[in-house]
Amino acid sequence: MAAGGPPVLVVTRLDDATADEVITELNRRRVPVVRLDPGDFPSEVTLSGTFDSIGPGGTLATATRTLDLGNIRSVYWRRPTPYSADLAMDEQTARWTVEEARYGLGGVLAALPGAHYINHPWRNRDAEYKPAQLAAAARFGFTVPPTLITNDPDRAREFIAENGPVIYKPLRETDYADDAGRALTVWIDDVAPDQIDDRLRCTAHLFQQRVSKVADIRLTAVGDHLTAVRIDGSPGIDWRRHYDSLTYTPVVVPDEVAKGVRAYLDSFGLVFGAFDFGLDHHGRWHWYECNPNGQWAWFPDHITVPIAAALADHLQHPEGTS
Repeated sequence: MAAGGPPVLVVTRLDDATADEVITELNRRRVPVVRLDPGDFPSEVTLSGTFDSIGPGGTLATATRTLDLGNIRSVYWRRPTPYSADLAMDEQTARWTVEEARYGLGGVLAALPGAHYINHPWRNRDAEYKPAQLAAAARFGFTVPPTLITNDPDRAREFIAENGPVIYKPLRETDYADDAGRALTVWIDDVAPDQIDDRLRCTAHLFQQRVSKVADIRLTAVGDHLTAVRIDGSPGIDWRRHYDSLTYTPVVVPDEVAKGVRAYLDSFGLVFGAFDFGLDHHGRWHWYECNPNGQWAWFPDHITVPIAAALADHLQHPEGTS
């Protein structure tokens, strides 16, 4: 197997097990890899991006590597830490500094000439909006449960009464912590009309008819490489709360689902997507969502190894996968 050539840039934080799987596979293939966390800028990263009539260029230096910005094969955009500012700065200066870093370094990393992105960060951003996901899912033939996004308590109570049982789910997995700094998660859960009060007016909330399911399905797409896994054993609605109880069984993707997944990815300009479905008693797949940067490394090796290989194929040979 050929080795060397331009490097693959992996943009992520240090503790990213999913990226680790792909980096390990690229290392096994002797493909050069540079790992970068934009959250380390500017304390551990130095940027010198250049732009002229020829196009973008310049360098990006970490503590151990210097990267030619005009010679990057592919970019695997995973989960970088947020940009930060010197703690000694006042609030307004710190906010300005963070935004300049986001639009400076972030802009350079999103404009690398000729690089193949999985996924481009702006495509990830666009595809994170659940209203856009729901609209696209319906457009491409998926079965979408009745859904309401509102801050009107009366309308929420009406929807729950008309479509019950109904679940609540967050519109985005936004970082949240308690007073001690411990990370908190807003789980998907049942909601009843009497739980709705005027506090609902403070922001938008998503309510959705609960699917009468026999199992969950996670479909991980890397281009045309589709890996669908049936997830059984969850005692609750949100299977992410019960990893120790779950069993995983690879399943065949129905033709109409595969066609919809391909159209969905193309519509958002994505290479990768982690799709979640509910499987009902009749074998129908009900749309939940698509995380354009979802996790998959917790699966057993016989599931993760082919996914890592598919991602490595795209990153190593972008000319054959664009």
